Amino acid sequence: MNSLVMVRHGQSRWNAANRFTGWVDVTLSVLGIKEAQECGDKLKNTQFDVAFTSELIRAQQTLFTILSRQNKTGIVVHTSDKDPLTLSSNFITQEDIPIYESHKLNERHYGLLQGLDKAEVKAKYGEEQVMHWRRGYKAKPPEGESLEDVFKRAVPYFKNTVMPFIASGKNVIVSAHGNSLRAIVKYIENITDEQIVNLDIPTGEVIRYEFDAGQVSKRSGELSFERKVYWTPWVQRDILTENKPK
Repeated sequence: MNSLVMVRHGQSRWNAANRFTGWVDVTLSVLGIKEAQECGDKLKNTQFDVAFTSELIRAQQTLFTILSRQNKTGIVVHTSDKDPLTLSSNFITQEDIPIYESHKLNERHYGLLQGLDKAEVKAKYGEEQVMHWRRGYKAKPPEGESLEDVFKRAVPYFKNTVMPFIASGKNVIVSAHGNSLRAIVKYIENITDEQIVNLDIPTGEVIRYEFDAGQVSKRSGELSFERKVYWTPWVQRDILTENKPK
């Protein structure tokens, strides 16, 4: 039995300032660093074999803080859609794990809202409209992404790139963002478009799934929905042959 652990980054400086962040590359706040350290303490008994993160510094800071609590570090593998996920064993020691970063795990792009104070946006557009943009599945802020857009980039990446490592018996950690993780959890737990509005993932939240005999099931993390997912033989075969880890 092996684990998939997903972590939303610790509080960022713009989380603390109540500003829309999106793809703006903001670092962790002091509280965010503490949250990341607490995540590391919660995960101290899980030794990870491989890690995935976004291109944004707050998710990477969180990941490296977690690994540091395990006396581990990582070697970041910069890949493109055309590059295979390979890393020579010559580069890896017992203290290292490969870390794959991708924009497909980025937070949703908030378009024209990025950098704006959330209270001021609510005053301008109304609280109901802003909540629709933030929690709805298909709603897009001006010139930004919907959660559906995030789902269309994050979930195929999870299925084709992350899941093969899990299916091959690796302990995997994904350090990402509220909306990219909401998209992946929606997929794993079969959450409907209507139900997803009720799901929020706080900063510093640890969500653990375990993989055993073709089944993914949640073992920790207080989410609104919990359904076991069975990976059918054809799903496992396809994802393992599409991008088999070395």
